[in-house]
Amino acid sequence: MRYSPRGPLRGPALLAAAVALTTVAACSSGAPSGAGSPSPVPSATGTAAPAPVTTSPSPTPTPTRTYPLSAAPRTVPAVRSHEPARGPGWKPGPRAGVVLGADSAGLADEGRLIAEELGLRYRGEAAAGPGDVELALGAKGAPESYTLTVEDGRVRIAGPDEAGVFYGTRTLKQSVRGSGAMPEGTVADRPAKPQRGLNVDIARKHFTAAWLEDRVREMGDLKLNQLGLHFSDDQGFRIESDSHPEVVSEQHLTKAEVRRILALAASRHVTVVPEIDSPGHLGAVIAAHPDLQLVSATGRTPRGAVDISDPDSARIVDDLLREYTALFPGAYWHLGADEYVALMAKDPEASYPQLARAAREAYGPSGRVQDLATGWLNDRAATVRPTGKTLKAWNDGFFAGGVVSAAKDIEVEYWTGKEYGARPPLPYLRAGRALVNLNDEYLYYVLGEPNDFTYPTGRRIYEQWTPLVVRGTTPVPARYDAQILGGRLAVWCDFANAQTQAQVAAGIRLPLEALAQKVWDPRKPARSWSDFRALAAKVRD
Repeated sequence: MRYSPRGPLRGPALLAAAVALTTVAACSSGAPSGAGSPSPVPSATGTAAPAPVTTSPSPTPTPTRTYPLSAAPRTVPAVRSHEPARGPGWKPGPRAGVVLGADSAGLADEGRLIAEELGLRYRGEAAAGPGDVELALGAKGAPESYTLTVEDGRVRIAGPDEAGVFYGTRTLKQSVRGSGAMPEGTVADRPAKPQRGLNVDIARKHFTAAWLEDRVREMGDLKLNQLGLHFSDDQGFRIESDSHPEVVSEQHLTKAEVRRILALAASRHVTVVPEIDSPGHLGAVIAAHPDLQLVSATGRTPRGAVDISDPDSARIVDDLLREYTALFPGAYWHLGADEYVALMAKDPEASYPQLARAAREAYGPSGRVQDLATGWLNDRAATVRPTGKTLKAWNDGFFAGGVVSAAKDIEVEYWTGKEYGARPPLPYLRAGRALVNLNDEYLYYVLGEPNDFTYPTGRRIYEQWTPLVVRGTTPVPARYDAQILGGRLAVWCDFANAQTQAQVAAGIRLPLEALAQKVWDPRKPARSWSDFRALAAKVRD
């Protein structure tokens, strides 16, 4: 529009200008008069005048729907950061699908799984369309982190690794399951701790492969990433063996079943951590090889303890370690090392003179039985170390004041300060040890509740425990937080028949959900326990 020196045209002047422009346009176009064209009207002087211009009323604007700022999705564990936005969020629709971004073919398993869970089509590597969920690798961030964005009717989940993207799909699944939708905005999420999970004693009580697979699925949805399997103890040896079939219990997992569990675990980003506990807790091995039994000076035969001065004891355990490190491809191996009965004697050297003699022969006149036990631990570590696995041992297998020290690369799995040799957490941390928290005050689910154990409650974990609470109820100083790598809930089957498999699954559900919250984000939860409990019931399978 042109403007006159006096300013823009308004009112009647504007209407006259519009009439004039219309007339000029009609004349310039050379359009014939007729249907659809205004006919000339004679003027008082006899010349044709333009027909009057009829103006139609302006259409009423369509109201634009406004949305309140979105709230964070309600999930277990809770997301750590949500940037709200205005919009309708995302719901699964009939045309929606799951697609993979560029260079993200490695996410096919994650894509197929979330598509099946939400009833969507899986379309593989393709451009995202309206209503789609896109999964993508290559985003910057910490391991296992992800960003989930809901915008323009689409969902995009991106992360630096497959685990992070998988956890993003768990957030999406839980939000849809709990509320029917994923809210508008952006989630930026990551775990506080790298090791988060469940430990199961399958040696004292046989658990079926199907039961363990159900736990893996449950753990994946809770963003837990470790399943410890304690499969050898006094009461049983529960995995098929080719090197020593004679030690295997009648009820056991076949290697085919183990491989099936491992495949499922890999798809849910759960690492299985196997444990052959030694030199104690080897009763099943001793039952097949009674000559390995430790015997005291008075003829006592403590249950489960092999004679570590006998080279045959080391030979059979190393055979088993080599066999099972090949079966389990994960990054960790647990060496056990707890509760060696010889060290619980008032005077181990007097009670077990053959061990004292072997210690002096190996380590000089100052060598003691604890040094021989530490040497055993180091030797078993040397057997496993060539596989590249990270090594673990229970904290009461580490001793102070001896002439031999446990290898520096063995992580401490801290469960108690009550057993012989066990120390409070701080000496381990001051020595620079990495530590995983299995505090028996909060995280031990012991069947039958022997020795003053009580079944842990989700509420107590949720309201009182953090990874810094390593022993008892008192946290260690926050400056050691980086050395505490995470925590696991532990199921021990001291009285195997005290609960059925189904009762164990039901009993650990809330404690496991509470643990998942506290290892993902150790800060005080924003939700009350009652709200958390109701939410957990709503979003779980």
